[in-house]
Amino acid sequence: MTVLRLLPGVMLSMFVLQAVGAEPVVPKNLPPKPPVSALTYALDLAGLYREARLEDPRVLAAYARARSASEQQREALGGLLPQLSAQSNVNRILRKDDAAREIYDNKSYSLSLTQYLYNKTAWEGWQKSKSVTAQKGAQAEDAHAEATVDLAKRYFIALAADDELELVQAERRATQKNLDRVNMLYERQMAKITDQLDLKARVDALAAQEVDARNQVQVSREALSEIVGRRIDERLSRVRNDVALQAPVAPLANFVSQAMEANPLLKAYQSGADAADAAVREGKGGHYPQLSVSLSAQQSDVGYDNTLTPRSDSYVATLGVRVPIYSGGSTSARVRGLYDDQLAAEQDLEGIRRQVVKETTTAYLTAQASVEKIRANKNALSSAQQSSIAAQKAFAYGVVNAVDVLTSVQNEFRARRDLLKSQYDFITNLFMLNRWSGQLNQESVDSVNVWLSPEPEQGLPGGDVAKVKTKP
Repeated sequence: MTVLRLLPGVMLSMFVLQAVGAEPVVPKNLPPKPPVSALTYALDLAGLYREARLEDPRVLAAYARARSASEQQREALGGLLPQLSAQSNVNRILRKDDAAREIYDNKSYSLSLTQYLYNKTAWEGWQKSKSVTAQKGAQAEDAHAEATVDLAKRYFIALAADDELELVQAERRATQKNLDRVNMLYERQMAKITDQLDLKARVDALAAQEVDARNQVQVSREALSEIVGRRIDERLSRVRNDVALQAPVAPLANFVSQAMEANPLLKAYQSGADAADAAVREGKGGHYPQLSVSLSAQQSDVGYDNTLTPRSDSYVATLGVRVPIYSGGSTSARVRGLYDDQLAAEQDLEGIRRQVVKETTTAYLTAQASVEKIRANKNALSSAQQSSIAAQKAFAYGVVNAVDVLTSVQNEFRARRDLLKSQYDFITNLFMLNRWSGQLNQESVDSVNVWLSPEPEQGLPGGDVAKVKTKP
């Protein structure tokens, strides 16, 4: 009787083992399928960075404003330099009276030179323009850094979209394979209908997810296209599997100190505060006298009432003083308003200083935590893979049901997604750390780009990423 009770389980195990043995052995390290619309050529982050520098409207507009501010500074300087002008008049005169009628020409030429000896308003206006030029230049650098971070985010979002599509497809194939096994068992009345329905529902759900994943691949590529101004159809270089992550080794104080010195956004607000201070001095200049000297030379044969006279040469030197006395109170009101603008600029500067410290600290601490998170996710993936293999074997011996196998497969692919996300988040956060500490440049992009492999990595996504080298 005992043998008879064990017979169905033995037959089920033999059938499953036969089905498993009949399946081809699939190597674990199969190359991943290429992303949707990916071509043979692999596009890396450095290549997109070079394109973005020439095509990103945000960067181009910021540098155009910086060049405009530089020209305005030169314009302000011109008000302090000598003003030289020349004038020429040639007249044809018809003169009639009771005694005569005559037609004649007369001419006059003049040359004048004016130079301010003291003009506080013009001087402070030039000082303000220098601060504005520095502000626009720093804003252009900050716009470039911000655009670089945005490019990195969109790049790794596009990589994550490619990974998600591959993972969904792989999970669907694995689940479909289990469904095929259960279908064969169900036809022989050796499996439950609930197992069959659960697996079929998961396959259908994965089919729907695959549609959404394909769409997300296209959407993420479109986000990259927006930056560089062309379609991105190339295959994106993936993070290599043969290198390991390491957190920044320099202490947090080094990064904060570097940020206080080199952050372009902080520099821009500092220059803005300097410009506001110069604007106050410029406004006060309206109360100060102006001293100028003028030299002029004139040659003319024009007399009184346009009469023709012998040619005469005259040379004049003028020392002029202009003293403002009363302008209806407008100058004082303007100065009071400029004082408030100066106070607002100082408060904005303090707010940005605190923000830079916060963002730098947050990026540093997140980078430290991300490395531990990646290590934990790698361990979780290893455990999930072992659990999935054990579930498959247990299912073959009839110890667990198909739902347990389905759960183990889901856990494995969830672990793969978590690992990939933590890797991409770490690299993106590293860009943020360099951006706020004022170190995001071509060298930073190149140091990350060497972690990307132009060739497809073997196996499903979810390997190690490169060792991070950060400054200072």
